[in-house]
Amino acid sequence: MSFSSNFSTSSSIPANLRDLRVELVKEVTPAIQWFDGAKERIKKMFDKIEVSVSSYDTAWVAMVPSPNCPKAPFFPQCTKWIVDNQLSDGSWGLPCRDPLLAKDAISSTLACILALKKWGIGEIQINKGLQFVELNSASLTDEKQHTPVGFDIIFPGMLEHAKDLALNLPLKSEYIDAMLYRRELELRSGCNSDPEGRKVYLAYISEGIGELQDWKMVMKYQRKNGSLFNSPSTTAAAFNHLQDAGCLHYLHLVLEKFGNAVPTIYPLDIYARLYMVDTLERLGIDRHFKEEIKTVLDETYRYWVQGNEEIFLDCTTCAMAFRILRINGYDVSSDILIQFTEEYFCNSLEGYLKDTRAALELYKASQLIYPDESILEELDSWTCHFLKQEISSSSTYTDGLSKHITAEVHDAINFPQYADLDRLANRRNIEHYNVDKTRILKSAYRCSNIGNEHFLKLAVEDFNICQSMHREELEHLGRWVLEKRLDKLKFARQKLGYCYFSTAASLFTPELSDARISWAKNGVLTTVIDDFFDVGGSEEECVNLIQLVEKWDVDGSTHFCSEQVNIIFSALHSTICEIGEKAFRWQGRKVTSHVIEIWLDLLKAMLKETLWSRRKLVPTVDEYMANGYVSFALGPIVLPALYFVGPKLSEEDVRNPEFYDLFKTMSTCGRLLNDWRGFHRESKEGKLNAVSLHMIHGSDVVTEEEAITEIKSLIISQRKRLLRLVLQEKNSGIPRPCKDLFWKMIKVLHLFYMKDDGFTSNEMTKAANGLVFDPISFQEN
Repeated sequence: MSFSSNFSTSSSIPANLRDLRVELVKEVTPAIQWFDGAKERIKKMFDKIEVSVSSYDTAWVAMVPSPNCPKAPFFPQCTKWIVDNQLSDGSWGLPCRDPLLAKDAISSTLACILALKKWGIGEIQINKGLQFVELNSASLTDEKQHTPVGFDIIFPGMLEHAKDLALNLPLKSEYIDAMLYRRELELRSGCNSDPEGRKVYLAYISEGIGELQDWKMVMKYQRKNGSLFNSPSTTAAAFNHLQDAGCLHYLHLVLEKFGNAVPTIYPLDIYARLYMVDTLERLGIDRHFKEEIKTVLDETYRYWVQGNEEIFLDCTTCAMAFRILRINGYDVSSDILIQFTEEYFCNSLEGYLKDTRAALELYKASQLIYPDESILEELDSWTCHFLKQEISSSSTYTDGLSKHITAEVHDAINFPQYADLDRLANRRNIEHYNVDKTRILKSAYRCSNIGNEHFLKLAVEDFNICQSMHREELEHLGRWVLEKRLDKLKFARQKLGYCYFSTAASLFTPELSDARISWAKNGVLTTVIDDFFDVGGSEEECVNLIQLVEKWDVDGSTHFCSEQVNIIFSALHSTICEIGEKAFRWQGRKVTSHVIEIWLDLLKAMLKETLWSRRKLVPTVDEYMANGYVSFALGPIVLPALYFVGPKLSEEDVRNPEFYDLFKTMSTCGRLLNDWRGFHRESKEGKLNAVSLHMIHGSDVVTEEEAITEIKSLIISQRKRLLRLVLQEKNSGIPRPCKDLFWKMIKVLHLFYMKDDGFTSNEMTKAANGLVFDPISFQEN
């Protein structure tokens, strides 16, 4: 989108307006430059994953002795880095850290002190470090502090190591003894009877166990890159005890990558790039980075096919890769997720640590379910239960470091993927976005690809720009309703706000303005005409309207049997003509006849329902559904909008059976949703729907509860089927932007019918205001 594209350069503009134009261009130009600059900075981030180095892990690498000279370090560059990188307060660790990371700072500081003491260097740094430990020792017992993974074993282990080095720590002896005793109890509590999850956990924190560790057991977790858990500290400790060539190779590899220090986890590239793609999608700005995202997804898919262990040995990365690849049309099977049963998770490091983020990613993956994928059904069940328990039972999720993951979990559970409109999710994600993105393993780390202020600021600017367009479009639509006198039809519900909200929340980008206008106008007209056939029009008027559309061309012989018919047909005629003219500019061919055909199909289906109702006829379930998916009135809303989303569609394309399958599946799901939620209201009005017909035509006596259960089951199966039709690229001849419209409409329907009978929901007002009227403010960090 060009910010200056609306400014004319015509010399015929009056001087005062030309001056105003110049001033506006002056104001807009810096915004354009910033917008483009932000995009370029983010694009460059795809090329390099930036992870903070870890003082803690670097210290353990620094403590590895040279095999040729045990009194000298194997990696003296790490020792030098420790000397050169002490913070001003005497600590080592993340600079500008959160106050709740005091335990992490003390742990990192003690590790660095031990490394310097072991090699007899850095006396000044050691003393400053010891002073920091003493001044902050109260944090060691502060339950509000974030605790690094394995702290209760590793830190007492380092205290013991300090004693061996004759290092006089400024901590009370009884306090040290208590911590050592607690470590000993924890190490002895399991022994050979340990469950697998605890064994993995103890292997991961091996540096804190030292001589007591079963190092042969630890080595069964070694990866192809030579590491243990991609952890430099664990790998360094293993090499120190076993002199394993693979461990040494990994340590050299990491130091070559990062220089004289190491991060707390490496490699992180696949996860970080996927997380970056996911972040851009969740913030609604991924369209600005299509080429970069395509490169990441192609590369990830290659790794997926190759069975890369960086994906498959980490459930978080595996679940995220599956979800992002599947939703972007890559052919990935859910079979790989069969390993992530509840039992497996409990026996994994993530399960032992109750890793909420890992469970959240597995839960999100389970939402992209096709028919007959019991694997994902089981995954959905246990992860949902796990997440609900975690956020309800834990008191640690209210602080600054954890509230963001809590918000993500809350949204994932309360806004299912199939009922969450894109722009509403974007707004929530923008408001919840954590620029810092500090993560904690055995030490805290940051990754700018995961948390970045540029992402947030670009998302805020983009949201507000789109929102300003939405306000203008809604004002235009309001004038259109008045001009077409639709407000004069007293029987008709006035639902412009709902109709526009549904499209602006689904098709929000600037270039889709024609699609939004088409969707909204046809949404208003289908609502009016539905009410006309339902309560507002006589049989004669309904037939007259159909005849007028069949004839189409208006001349002196045109007969309107009522003013109501005149208003409705005039609005319908002008809107279809307008859509045809706009579509010609997009498609390069006439499509008006197709739009008329879509409307005629709907009008005839509505008439059939009207006659059933007024003549007290009872169709079979099959007869009702064959007509009902058309009469549900999604055809005029979704199908014409296909012409405005980008791809050119030939007449042969729009007649493709795949389009019919997409439309029928979407509309059937929508009809069933409507009938489930509207059953009681329609029963009171003496109308039949899918629920009542199932009760009437059931082979045995069918209760209301049984009928509704059957309808809900059909809704789920239709939804799963539609998702597969939309996402699978293989053997599909329909462009993805077109298929997406059908899924976007399903999400609208599920949201509207989540709790209420469609339009009667009162919870949409706040969401609509947030989408169209309330801009987002950017808070500088």
